[in-house]
Amino acid sequence: MSFRRPIPAISRVILWMSGALAFFCVMAVTVRMLSAKLSVIEILAIRGGAGLLIVATILAVRPRRISELRTQRPALHGLRNVVHLGATYLWSLGVVLLPFATVFALEFTTPAWVALFAFFFLGERMTVSRFGAVVLGFLGVLVILRPGFEAFRPTTLIVLAAAVGFAVSIVFQKRLTRTDTTFGILAWMNAIQFVLSCVGVLLTTGGFSLGKLTVSDLPYLLGLGLGGFAGHFCMTNAFRAGDAVVVVPLDFLRVPLIAGIGFLFFAEALDPFVFAGSGLILAGIIWNLVSETRRVAPAA
Repeated sequence: MSFRRPIPAISRVILWMSGALAFFCVMAVTVRMLSAKLSVIEILAIRGGAGLLIVATILAVRPRRISELRTQRPALHGLRNVVHLGATYLWSLGVVLLPFATVFALEFTTPAWVALFAFFFLGERMTVSRFGAVVLGFLGVLVILRPGFEAFRPTTLIVLAAAVGFAVSIVFQKRLTRTDTTFGILAWMNAIQFVLSCVGVLLTTGGFSLGKLTVSDLPYLLGLGLGGFAGHFCMTNAFRAGDAVVVVPLDFLRVPLIAGIGFLFFAEALDPFVFAGSGLILAGIIWNLVSETRRVAPAA
């Protein structure tokens, strides 16, 4: 039995994913800036701590939301966050070591994995337009990278591994939206990842290096905490509004967006192939959105 969502669901997906695009770009910039003084695992611990502070503030203002912390799937939360933290750590290393556009382009092999995993483990339909959006997105990434010895140097394998980890995490996250609220998912995510990151800091460096930070770093710390929490809030709600294979191709728009940020603020070269590949990506997104709108129109 197929389930057809009303047309406004597509608009909600676009709206939530627009927020996710912006906040994840903010997070990339803050990780790059803070990496000069802190290790990657310290940065992730700070992100988790900031997220917990946001959760505590929300609970203080609206105590009734504490009931949303109850979950039927604590093991799935744990597994999802172990995988997600590992993928985020590898992605953050890539942000430090590689140009922004390269990192985001490599990360967007994720939709191919998501489509495969969602089909087998979530039972989502693989329509022609959904498959086409993923294929065109992946081809766009290949145009951007122009695969060769230079593009696929060993460092890029870190981001490719992160992409697989993100895909697994996305499938777990989509499954959690069936039983848990967005607030509950984010509260568990920040609590688990904060504890794991702190353990990682103790094991790798023996303690935090917060003494290196100055007042000038405060905007980056605020951006790190807000970007991580708000980005995941937006993406979780996007998954609630639409199937994973509809949501994830929209995320391809981060490639041209972050390329522009790298050019304006970090003097990273603007490669014309980035825009050529982005054209393919955008074509796939528009094709799929038009198809999805037509598919749900009769039900509306």
